[in-house]
Amino acid sequence: MSFDYDLFVIGGGSGGVRAARVAAGEHGARVALAEESRMGGTCVIRGCVPKKLMIFASQAGLLADEMRGYGWDGAQAGRFDWEVFRHKMDAELTRLELIYTANLTKAGVEIFHQRATLVDHHTVALADGTRKTAKHILIAVGGRPALPGIPGEELGLVSDDLFTMDSLPRRVLLVGGGYIACEFATILAGLGCDTVQVYRGDAVLRGFDRQARDMATLQLSDIGIDLRLNVNLTGLERNGDRIGVTFGDTSREDFDAVFWATGRAPYTAKLGLENTGVHLRANGAIAVDEWSQTAVPSIFAVGDVTDRVNLTPVAIREGHAFADTVFGGRARKASHVNVASAAYLRPHEAASVGLTEEQAQARGDVDVYATVFRPMRSMFAGSNARVMMKLLVDPETDRVLGCHIFGPDAGEMIQLAAIPITMGATKADFDATMAVHPTAAEELVTMRQPVRRHRLEIPAQAATA
Repeated sequence: MSFDYDLFVIGGGSGGVRAARVAAGEHGARVALAEESRMGGTCVIRGCVPKKLMIFASQAGLLADEMRGYGWDGAQAGRFDWEVFRHKMDAELTRLELIYTANLTKAGVEIFHQRATLVDHHTVALADGTRKTAKHILIAVGGRPALPGIPGEELGLVSDDLFTMDSLPRRVLLVGGGYIACEFATILAGLGCDTVQVYRGDAVLRGFDRQARDMATLQLSDIGIDLRLNVNLTGLERNGDRIGVTFGDTSREDFDAVFWATGRAPYTAKLGLENTGVHLRANGAIAVDEWSQTAVPSIFAVGDVTDRVNLTPVAIREGHAFADTVFGGRARKASHVNVASAAYLRPHEAASVGLTEEQAQARGDVDVYATVFRPMRSMFAGSNARVMMKLLVDPETDRVLGCHIFGPDAGEMIQLAAIPITMGATKADFDATMAVHPTAAEELVTMRQPVRRHRLEIPAQAATA
């Protein structure tokens, strides 16, 4: 059978673009890609990149406080001009979008700036009615913000909306406790908004190490966010130009804006998957094997639409591995073990790689090396903010199972720590590494004795069986 293309990619985000560019540019495949929105996907257009720029913008007030602590009399952040910042941010996103498009074109990929859906195992339909056939189809459409399913939810905004607001809200409510909610609360509070954050759990950043979660929870309150834990919402309603919010205890408050940060869902609705034998998991994610292949041999999927590890670098690695395997003759899998991540809070970030202390304890015996201290820079300025460094070590093999950092530039540090941990480094390897002084990171190579040791408790009946 003759096909129009060797590969048709649905989705122009990080995973889809990498797969298309490698398949065409490095391996000579005939490739087409369809993107219904802006090239670059969530990360470039409405996620990681604009968020990080806003994080940088939001720290001016904290820096001014610190400068006064260092003797800069009268140091002030001044007034933040949202309109100026937004126009500059939009220009940067457009620049990146054009680079993504140019790189695809240079690699020989044919681009369709419209929605594509599946017709069968080898055919896609474009929004203009055109049909294209391909030997292989790659689905890389990512995810979309999920709503909580309560009355009036349509009155709330989602994470995408933060970057396109005409003006900043005076009083804003963030709903959720994940990294998106915490980062957005940090941003809005730093830009001068009266910020309330509610979360149904007892500590934010579920999935991170518990000690880091507790420190992040405390920091959010310390920087002026009205953080309310163990709280649920029951409904929203319009109240003039404001939003009335009813909480689980029947209390009610008005806000200028409400943001849902209650998770994301795979973007598989109305994709035409019912026309194929592709299997979906209970949450709508596309089920794939370790090669990113679906139940249909010709259809693959990478990135957040598979709900494996929902991070941009993971989608990129999955897309690259797919292209090398199918078109490059080099069978490669993307590893989902020891994936580092970071929550970009201010003034201190939370970053993690490997097992958390709770996971390591459930797995077996573990030695915990940890320290909490006030870093030189902020302590001198009068801040009580504390840093945490933690290593989790298997006492039998001496291998480092996990590393957790809560502190300034923790995301930068965890990237470097992830290298030896991925290589299988031992605690002895860390101990043999010379410290760089004075740095906060030197604590990772100077902790000599565990602060606690967890031993896996075996039930008596199992031990005697």
